[in-house]
Amino acid sequence: MFTLPPLPYADNALEPVISANTISFHYGKHHRTYVDNLNNLVKGTEFEGAALEKIIAETAGKADRAAIFNNAAQIWNHTFYWHSLRANGGGKPTGKVAQMIEASFGGYDNFRKELSATTVSQFGSGWGWLVVDGGALKVVKTGNAEVPFTKGQKPLLTIDVWEHAYYLDHQNKRAAYVDAVIDRLLNWEFANQNLP
Repeated sequence: MFTLPPLPYADNALEPVISANTISFHYGKHHRTYVDNLNNLVKGTEFEGAALEKIIAETAGKADRAAIFNNAAQIWNHTFYWHSLRANGGGKPTGKVAQMIEASFGGYDNFRKELSATTVSQFGSGWGWLVVDGGALKVVKTGNAEVPFTKGQKPLLTIDVWEHAYYLDHQNKRAAYVDAVIDRLLNWEFANQNLP
């Protein structure tokens, strides 16, 4: 049985960018529903008891497994998202990821503009990501439940742009939410830990 992973901080820790009210719906209802759905979907199948990453890898791109993929990937994406954020985060990175941003984007300011623009431009529901691809850093976006690791990319950080991630706090101002996450919440320590 899959269980809802605990948040790595209190539900009000990301305020004022992400309120405890948003966390109560986004984590407490949406994330929990993906867990409940997946448990029901894999019961009695070859995926019962399998690791989340294995389920995602074996169901990606298979129309007859779309429901299993979507719920498994959304559990993974949301867990990764919660860890991509921290209170008093954001701003310029440190450590190896800072050096790689310099090498891949020509500096933090260029990277920040690309991350914001790419994430905001995701049409409909989805995600903005910082990934390692072929030894360099790239900014990519994915729609719905898609995850970069099914395409051979290693995720370092993500920003959720499904409307339930920001609508209670920012209404239709997706760009304001994305910029606030980048400037005030990104967890660069987590990004460094995810480097291959």
